[in-house]
Amino acid sequence: MTTDVWLPYEAHEVPGLPEASEAGLTYRFWDGGPEFPADPADCAFYVVPYMKDTETAVRPLSAMTSVRVVQTLTAGIDHVEPGIKYLAPGVRLCNARGVHEASTAELALTLILSSLRGVPRFVEGQRKEEWRSGFYPALADKSVLIVGYGSIGAAIEDRLAPFECARVARVARSARATERGPVHPLADLPSLLAAADIVILSTPLTEATRGLVGADFLARMKDGALLVNVARGPVVDTEALVIELESGRITAALDVTDPEPLPAGHRLWQAPGALISPHVGGSSSAFGPRAKRLLAAQLTAYAAGKPVDNIVLTTGS
Repeated sequence: MTTDVWLPYEAHEVPGLPEASEAGLTYRFWDGGPEFPADPADCAFYVVPYMKDTETAVRPLSAMTSVRVVQTLTAGIDHVEPGIKYLAPGVRLCNARGVHEASTAELALTLILSSLRGVPRFVEGQRKEEWRSGFYPALADKSVLIVGYGSIGAAIEDRLAPFECARVARVARSARATERGPVHPLADLPSLLAAADIVILSTPLTEATRGLVGADFLARMKDGALLVNVARGPVVDTEALVIELESGRITAALDVTDPEPLPAGHRLWQAPGALISPHVGGSSSAFGPRAKRLLAAQLTAYAAGKPVDNIVLTTGS
């Protein structure tokens, strides 16, 4: 039985990890460097390095013939999906549910408020020593549509509650009821878009959501609406978005783009009404402690032979 655990932290940096000798585990530090810390074939529990590209994330998977758990530190798993084909049946792929909700929801609200209240214009005015007063849109009394109502979408709605929005509508892969109200299926999007002042994207990147926000979606948004993307860049057709932004009909606040990083000279940088942050939704001071608590809990369960949490899929099932 293999016992190696690959961690993107040194074991002593993760409070609450099972004691290696007592649990029969061997902790190996690997944060995506060129050299593997040991033979990948001996890895039983692989924690994918955080904020690394797909090539790095999947590089050891084809040789991990004994791995039983693959744990990401991200909410989405799209960066490891190309490597799933290498895994034996029965491998549990787990995400980082509970780690990113607070930070991503905070940033979503930051982007909304900054875009509506003209903060980029104020920063530019300060740089030029210009007093740019006037009336700016408020979040209060706005109608909001959240596309992607998992744990992050729900966390965003939690933080919208004090802002006196007129209405919050929710969309997910399938319909369901929640304490806050109904969640509509993706098929209802066309009828919901026209009423939304703010459309927030917090959906995973899947084959169903890749390119979801294309020319037709954008055309259905009401004049003056704000598109906020804290999901994944490829959920949005960038060219279609740039065309809409350059028309001045809508605005956008984006933490993710396609391509990413957004290269210098790309039209999106200078598109009117665009506010861009560099994919920092989960990258805050809250990440490290929450990620380490998750790893400690998952490995404690694994070492005890108990089920791990946050299973997104099990290979071969």
